[in-house]
Formats: sequence, structure tokens, C-alpha cells
Amino acid sequence: MRDFQAIFALAAARKGGPAALEAMLAETAPRSPAEIAATPDDRILAEMTRRIFNAGFSAKVIADKWPAFEAAFEGFDPRRNAFMTEEQFDALLKDRGIVRNAAKIRAVQVNAQLLLDLAEKHGSAARFFADWPDSDHVGLLDLLRKRGGHLGGDAAGRFLRGIGKPAFIATPDMVAALVREGVIDKAPTAKRDFAAVQAAFNTWAEESGRDLTAISRVLAMSVDSPGH
Repeated sequence: MRDFQAIFALAAARKGGPAALEAMLAETAPRSPAEIAATPDDRILAEMTRRIFNAGFSAKVIADKWPAFEAAFEGFDPRRNAFMTEEQFDALLKDRGIVRNAAKIRAVQVNAQLLLDLAEKHGSAARFFADWPDSDHVGLLDLLRKRGGHLGGDAAGRFLRGIGKPAFIATPDMVAALVREGVIDKAPTAKRDFAAVQAAFNTWAEESGRDLTAISRVLAMSVDSPGH
């Protein structure tokens, strides 16, 4: 496993130099823990929902429908959505303004309950996410997968990035870079794979002072791929 500066150099060579790469990384710079903690929990639920419904649709389709989503889910108030009645659920299934996917609509209710549970223990769900250590990012992904609705795979990482929390996402290019560096030998699925990925990220973060999002993106951009 190379040190992070060597991987950064690979990515910079492909992206027009260090300054150009730094500019790209600045576009996805995380928010501070204080900024995340100050986020209202309805916006946390809104971002969860956006990421869930983006799966399988273009971001533009969901963006165009988003005002209707906000209205249909009552501004994503966690309590109102957690205690959604069957009549309200049925009404959402008939709402042509949103994507009428029963499993994803039910996931909004599940995630609203999760946020209420977190808020009860931590003051707010936003505070919980802000305080979770980046050195155990895989633990947070595991919690979201087990207790959330439709937050497995890349959805959890994309949600976390959406609220400004540093996160890595196991895209094909990032996985290819990790295989190249000898961290894993295939896309991570088992706990030991994710533990190895977390350990590598922790090492690179300590070396470079960079966050998980930046490290993840640099790894992906260090790979020769038609997508970059």
C-alpha cells in the first residue's frame, strides 16, 4: 500500500495537475461537525429520502419532483412521518407528483422513526451524525444498513455526503484503486473487507490530514477509467 501522497500524484497527473485536483476536491468539501449538528432533523430525513428515491432515477427527475415530495411528506417532519397512518400511506401511493414506490415510501417512515430514536438519545439526529467518529465510518454504515430503510450499498454513503459528513463510497473505480494498493482483492462485502478498507483510510487520513470524502475521490481519480 503506497502512501497517500503517491496516490495523490497519480490522480493529479490524470486531472491536470495538483491545483486542478485540489479544485475538484474543494467542490465536495465536508461541512464542520458544528454545521452538521445545526442541521434540522427534517433536513436529515429529506436528504435520506432524496438519496433513496434517486436510486433508479436520474437526479433531475427527482429534483423536478422535489417540491411535490416536500408537500407530500409534510416537510419531512420526522414525527409526522414516523407515525404515518395507513390512510396517509395509501394517499402517497396515489400521489402523481412523487415517485409512487411503496417500498421506498415505507422506508421514509422507517427512517423517520430511526431519527426520532437518535434524537431521543442524542438531543438531535443531526448531533448524532456530527459526533460519530470518521475513524469508524464502517460502523455508521452498518448502523444505517441495519436500522434504516433502503440505506444499504452506496445509499448510506451518498446520504452522509449529502449532509456534509465525510464518507467513502465503494464505486468501481475506488474499489479498483483499493485492489491495486493491496487493501482488498474484490469489492468489499464481508466485515473483514470493510475493516481493511477502514484501516487503510485511517492510515491515509493520518498521513495526509484529509477527510474520507477527499481520500475516496482521489483513489477513484487515480484509476484509468473512461468515466474520468
